[in-house]
Amino acid sequence: MPQPQGTGGQRVVLGVAGGIAAYKAALLLRLFTESGHDVTVVPTAAALEFVGAPTWAALSGKPVHADVWSGVHEVPHVRIGKTADLVVVAPATADVLARAAHGLANDLLTNTLLTARCPVVFAPAMHTEMWEHPATRANVALLRERGCHVIEPAAGRLTGTDTGPGRLPEPDDIYTACLELLDGHATTGLTASEVPTEMAATTGTEGDTGSPGDLAGRHVVVSAGGTREPLDPVRYLGNHSSGKQGLAIARAALRRGADVTLVAANVTLEAPAGARVVEVMTTAELQEAVLTAAAGADAVVMAAAPADFRPATVSGSKIKKDAADPDAGLTVELVPNPDIVRSLVAQRDTHGAPTSSGRAGEDAGRRALPVIVSFAAETGDAQGSVLEHARAKFARKGSDVQVVNEVGIGKAFGQDENTVHLMRRGTDEVLSVGPASKDVVADAVLDAVVDALG
Repeated sequence: MPQPQGTGGQRVVLGVAGGIAAYKAALLLRLFTESGHDVTVVPTAAALEFVGAPTWAALSGKPVHADVWSGVHEVPHVRIGKTADLVVVAPATADVLARAAHGLANDLLTNTLLTARCPVVFAPAMHTEMWEHPATRANVALLRERGCHVIEPAAGRLTGTDTGPGRLPEPDDIYTACLELLDGHATTGLTASEVPTEMAATTGTEGDTGSPGDLAGRHVVVSAGGTREPLDPVRYLGNHSSGKQGLAIARAALRRGADVTLVAANVTLEAPAGARVVEVMTTAELQEAVLTAAAGADAVVMAAAPADFRPATVSGSKIKKDAADPDAGLTVELVPNPDIVRSLVAQRDTHGAPTSSGRAGEDAGRRALPVIVSFAAETGDAQGSVLEHARAKFARKGSDVQVVNEVGIGKAFGQDENTVHLMRRGTDEVLSVGPASKDVVADAVLDAVVDALG
């Protein structure tokens, strides 16, 4: 897969723990060095049982040590972490995750983790039972709460004949996630204006959006893609949504430190490494998955495009043409699907968590958690403009932020760029973003989430 180009020259510490997947870390090391990064490899003693120090030294061009006693005069147990721009541990075993979570410092790697003040990424690799053990899950949650980035392991073949979640993500995916942290956030054009019925114009001025770690310790649920409502075993009612914008939001939330659940409706694109993925097909399945994930979440971003209607009946077999009259048409009765955003608002009003300040319900103009972001994909018509329809929808939905975009053939769906207009509860101000990449739009949406979280 094509790799993003990093700026190079940053100081990267590659921690390697003792697991069979240590050999893949050599490929990750090569990706960093070939893009010009200065990499220091810090293996554990167990890691050296799998891949020896000469291999790491040859690939990195630097001496390699696992203990704190080598080169003591250079104080490596403090210097390496303090001078790093990024620390990535791949593979990160259950043992290393536990020691890191509890602040142990009994080798060079754990000393480095304690002294690092840069982004820290863990790419776990272990057997499924170890990954799913409550102790490991608690350690991962604690690390994420402290602002560390823990990538969800892949599912697949493990040591021996075992299969399941716990496989080290591919080096390309780990590298991509690390580059996003090293490169920081993209720039975008943002304009704000009082807009009664027309779209706000964009200026294209540049400015940084967001900051790494501003969603650390937060659980963000993102939906992406378009739902499909079956008519028979062959046909369905759907839409053109590709899921690109939702995936960009999930990717940006991970980069900013969030624990991300991605509810993907018929998305064929690859999900970002680190996201917990729930796959769904229909609007009813999407609603159930989102409501379940939203319980205890800090924010829900409904970027998916659910079908508003579904067939009243679903045929158990393929509907065929009338053999006696092949030109006869077909009449399909449609019934409305549930409104997922309104369901989320209702669930929050009944069971919502207290706001960040600790008081439930309305607090300084903010609702209880989760913050809810709705999307309004609109086309203008004789009854009103895109923005007029969007304002009416925003009033009905009860969400905190609404992202408005004009859709149609060649607009928004499946494209790499987007133009959106952000509405916020309690203000008539409209913030316009774009035309810009969907990654840039994603950061603007998350800026609104961070602002609503307070």
